Amino acid sequence: MIRRRTLPLVVVAVGCLSVLTLAQQPERARALDEQIGRIFQSPDYQAPRFGPARWLPDGAAYTIVERSSERDGASDIARYDATTGARSVLISGSLLVPEGTKNALDIDDYAWSGDGQQLLIFTNTRRVWRNNTRGDYWILDLRSRRLRQVGSDAPESSLMFAKFSPDSTKVAYVRGHDIYVETVAGGPATKLTSDGSDTTINGTSDWVYEEELGLRDCFRWSPDSSRIAYWQFDTSGVGIFTLINNTDTLYPVTTRIPYPKAGTTNSAVRIGVLDVHTRATRWVKTPGDPRDDYLARLEWVDTTTVAIQQLNRLQNRLDVLLADAHSGESRRVYRDESKTWVELPDSLAWVDDGRAFLLPSERDGWQHLYRVTRTGDVPKPLTDFAADATDIVGVDGSRGWVYFLASPDNATQRYLYHARLDGTGAPDRVTPANQPGTHTYDAAPNAGFAFHTYSRFDQPPVMEVVELATHRSLRTLTDTAALKAQLAPVLKRPVEFFTVDVSEGVTLDGWMLKPPDLDPSRRYPVIVFVYGEPASQTVVDRWGGGRMLFHRALADAGYVVVSVDNRGTPAPKGAAWRKVVYGTVGELSSREQNAAVLALAAKYSFIDRDRVGIWGWSGGGSNTLNAMFRYPDTFQVGVSVAPVPDQRLYDTIYQERYMGTPQGNPDGYKIGSPINFADGLKGKLLVIHGTGDDNVHSQGTERLVNRLIELGKPFDMMLYPNRTHAIAEGPGTTVHIYRLIARYFLEHLPPGAR
Repeated sequence: MIRRRTLPLVVVAVGCLSVLTLAQQPERARALDEQIGRIFQSPDYQAPRFGPARWLPDGAAYTIVERSSERDGASDIARYDATTGARSVLISGSLLVPEGTKNALDIDDYAWSGDGQQLLIFTNTRRVWRNNTRGDYWILDLRSRRLRQVGSDAPESSLMFAKFSPDSTKVAYVRGHDIYVETVAGGPATKLTSDGSDTTINGTSDWVYEEELGLRDCFRWSPDSSRIAYWQFDTSGVGIFTLINNTDTLYPVTTRIPYPKAGTTNSAVRIGVLDVHTRATRWVKTPGDPRDDYLARLEWVDTTTVAIQQLNRLQNRLDVLLADAHSGESRRVYRDESKTWVELPDSLAWVDDGRAFLLPSERDGWQHLYRVTRTGDVPKPLTDFAADATDIVGVDGSRGWVYFLASPDNATQRYLYHARLDGTGAPDRVTPANQPGTHTYDAAPNAGFAFHTYSRFDQPPVMEVVELATHRSLRTLTDTAALKAQLAPVLKRPVEFFTVDVSEGVTLDGWMLKPPDLDPSRRYPVIVFVYGEPASQTVVDRWGGGRMLFHRALADAGYVVVSVDNRGTPAPKGAAWRKVVYGTVGELSSREQNAAVLALAAKYSFIDRDRVGIWGWSGGGSNTLNAMFRYPDTFQVGVSVAPVPDQRLYDTIYQERYMGTPQGNPDGYKIGSPINFADGLKGKLLVIHGTGDDNVHSQGTERLVNRLIELGKPFDMMLYPNRTHAIAEGPGTTVHIYRLIARYFLEHLPPGAR
């Protein structure tokens, strides 16, 4: 009797609960939609900005662009003493009004001449792929108060990378794939190179060098201002990828890009040293094949010597070459090798008046800093401890210190350390112990002071000026009080960082956001945010801006939102952690993401093992596909944004760095590419792509669509016309895509407990 009476009561209770949950869905959806609009359309959550700011050459002061006190709509450039904070206006907005016009120049960027008497202003800018690197340049002479345009006979917004010569008498720039120079005093420009064309590029880079090696500005003045060292790219022979714009004109418009896909022909690249007076170029003799060896970095060491960092095509060998500017002869002074890939430093930190340089290497299993002499001597590491030195911040030669970032005890955070340049002693932490989180620094010349930015997952970034040696704060540069007040209700429940054991003693870092009314006795759906490739971490204790707030909005709607960094992500956990994925990128990441979900479900009773979604962008989009296809019993709903379904379709430098070539590793490309596992799809899948994506082409998504159709698999797809990899161009685009992602989860993975 008791059992027969109890059972109907339980069924009724569950039925009432289901009705209540369904009734809550429209309200949850409405609140989520409104919050996404607030995140991406209103200024409510925007962090305060600082700058653009520049340290002055002596490192004792800095300048900032500020709203003009004299003229509406104009900007002043003010000088601040780093120690005292004393302010003076160096340039008032009234000086930045071109003759014959009424409006002052908008300052997108600026640079001081070496003598501090002239200012180069970058304005009226246009985007080239990722950044605004094309525009107009003007010079303001502080002594004469004269303002004049550089390259005044050039088409509007057509100049790139203008920069003063070290002696402050000339300015050079790129225009139409050639390098020009003109005197600061004025007069006609001199065209230093004359072979620039659609396939010959001087002074700037081709597509893949820009995207994967970060090279855009590709020329360097010599210290004595007599020469310019520059890259030249020959793109003939590189496969052409065509983007089609179907919407902006009556008939389609095409954009043709020399884009080398994995295993195909690269540009031929060489470095020349150009005599500014004779316009003659001496080509540097570098070893190897100009199409299969990357000339990744270039800098002057002294008036006759340039340093070149050269990678082989597989990027498992880095050579530092020193070349004679007169003869073009070069010699190798350092080699770093790996069985997987080597890390490429942004630049060499030269010490001892150019007799030695600092650079990172993983030769002992950790990324340490080494001091290498010009004769090739390499002593023990300067950062001799069981941790990775992730970034060089600056060198203080007077104290004999190198500053760098590291995090020996917590891979989700970053702190400032210093080590002795003579290699004695252990590194010391400079960042105060009471400031856990992520710290970045923009050091002044000689590393006496720095702009310091500090944030946490739940704490928006604060910028200040610090004395680097003591980390003493001299003044705050941004005020986040108003932002914190706006965020107080949103950040009421703090993020929870965790570790999870996924097998064989492998422990992964993760973070978790819970619904505000979470009841541990009930079960909630989970959304996993994934990246999982060698280019980025998602589990970091720093402010994440709009995307982090989007995840909080999902949690407020009734989801448990988690992210886990699998092995192969660039966490500072040693080379073995990062390099274990070599040759099979995509396989281990999805396996460990699956293992993490299962382990979390076993650990936390409130995680609903039967309601798991996953989403990611770019490499995260690829890993979303891999998770949905390989582990369909774990991941029921997925949103894949701008993925690489077939790794053979991505570019040479990125894909071959981690996979080798398709010719040399065909099985790895097959194992790593999600398109080859599409027959495993069981759940609900939404694939999103921009048709104007020059980086990860929508070609891959179209091939995936064909494969899913062939397999008879139902799926959903959204294309954003002419949007790039960021899918951010055009009014309303950003808020639209995040609302789309949220709506897909709301419809197919309803939030709330059961």
